Amino acid sequence: MSTSNFKNKCVTQVNCIYCDSLLCTRGMKAVLLADTEIELFSTDMPPNRTVDFVAGCYSTDSCKCKLRDIACLKCGNVVGYHVVAPCKPCLLSCNNGHFWMFNSEAVSTINRLDSSGQNLLLWGDLPELEGSEDESPGSLSDEEYLR
Repeated sequence: MSTSNFKNKCVTQVNCIYCDSLLCTRGMKAVLLADTEIELFSTDMPPNRTVDFVAGCYSTDSCKCKLRDIACLKCGNVVGYHVVAPCKPCLLSCNNGHFWMFNSEAVSTINRLDSSGQNLLLWGDLPELEGSEDESPGSLSDEEYLR
């Protein structure tokens, strides 16, 4: 699936709504594939050092994806889930290729700015993930960190 449809979407910083801890800096506003009325945020990079798995895998009634909840490491509240194994219908549908999801009720977001500090950072302007194992707060620009 080509992710070119998503190049003009804003990149967001995602924080835990319960403790304001930074969860990820590569968030994207999205909708649930199985129910497009449900908005959430997703990321393409495992949010290591900010969340951890809780409980085991499960599936929903709407599809056969295998999911596993993730919780904020700072406060322990569940903030979303990881798609451990996507089902074929979801893989074949229009999707952004992200497998880490944040529930919109459990997070707050801030649109990121580009390196000039003047314009919104778009997904098409982000560097590729090659060689990146995880993200850290150090990936924010000085201007964004000070905001």
